[in-house]
Amino acid sequence: MRRAPRLERRDLVGREPGSIVVMVRQLFDQVSSTYTYLLADPTTREAVLIDCVFEQHTRDVALIRELGLKLRFTLDTHCHADHVTGAWLMKQAHGSTIGMARVYGAEFVDLPLAHGDVITFGSCSLEVRATPGHTNGCLSFVTADHTKVFTGDALLVRGAGRTDFQEGDAQTLFRSIQTQLFTLPDDCVVYPAHDYDGRTVSTIGEERAYNPRIGGGAREEDFVGYMRNLGLPHPKLLAIAVPANLRAGRPEDGATLPGAPSWGPVIMTYAGVPEIAAEWVADHRSELVVLDVRSAAELDGELGHIEGAQHIPLDELRQRASELSAERPIAVVCQTGKRAALGTAILRAAGFARVANLAGGMARWRELGLPG
Repeated sequence: MRRAPRLERRDLVGREPGSIVVMVRQLFDQVSSTYTYLLADPTTREAVLIDCVFEQHTRDVALIRELGLKLRFTLDTHCHADHVTGAWLMKQAHGSTIGMARVYGAEFVDLPLAHGDVITFGSCSLEVRATPGHTNGCLSFVTADHTKVFTGDALLVRGAGRTDFQEGDAQTLFRSIQTQLFTLPDDCVVYPAHDYDGRTVSTIGEERAYNPRIGGGAREEDFVGYMRNLGLPHPKLLAIAVPANLRAGRPEDGATLPGAPSWGPVIMTYAGVPEIAAEWVADHRSELVVLDVRSAAELDGELGHIEGAQHIPLDELRQRASELSAERPIAVVCQTGKRAALGTAILRAAGFARVANLAGGMARWRELGLPG
């Protein structure tokens, strides 16, 4: 395929591939069985997010924040039919550039990608390879050292993406895999966009040898016959996901992700714990219930306690949760925030919706010199 012109995009793509080892985190969405990949240059902390899921935005933002990364790009391997991309949300949160195959002509895409483009983040880079067949716009992303490939739905672990809708074509997919993926080194690690049986990664060598659809010397006729007789039902979200993904995941009304707490600047950690800053709690104490879950002896210990805080030790919280009022939000505090995190989870399970861990606990409170 002809290399795409890159003169007007030199700041985004087209630099020579780097040799730095890429940091990779594999994330999973259980509803759609989608793998999302966070890649980063460990030195510059510049990052790329591949195939993010709209509903997992809070999780992904938390991981990016906790790892201290600067998100430069959100990339989609293809126009997904089983989930809505989180690319537009990530742009709102981080100002990241949205990349997707040019052939789709999707709205709100900043970087229409074509075969041969190179995406650079820090000293790392990804080579764009067109691998159509599952859809006509499928892309795979290969690291500069050819040790990793993010194959979307083109090549799966012991499988391949279905070819019966969205301009899919089994013959095209066979040729894409053979010429663009199976030409990579045997030890190149395959990172797929989906798996429905708990498999995480594979290698090109494994798939070339053992993939029941296209491995073991399978010929084009074998692959095409297999793919044309899968008999799979269409994805349940097909009618919703495809139009949304042709808008890069932007909701039709332009709204952001629903469900964000409105009572305060709550941040969800990657561990799934809602946290609220000590400074904000100090400024809004009259509007909150501060719940101290330490032992009675700790209240008058080295760190003291916040005046007016309600006290229920953590080991009694499940039994005594009914003593708390849900009329005001609850900030849970302990020494460093660890026990309070569990206390927050206990209260959420008990039906308290407006609750958060006081980040850093009393240690952080004293460090900031906040009033007792």
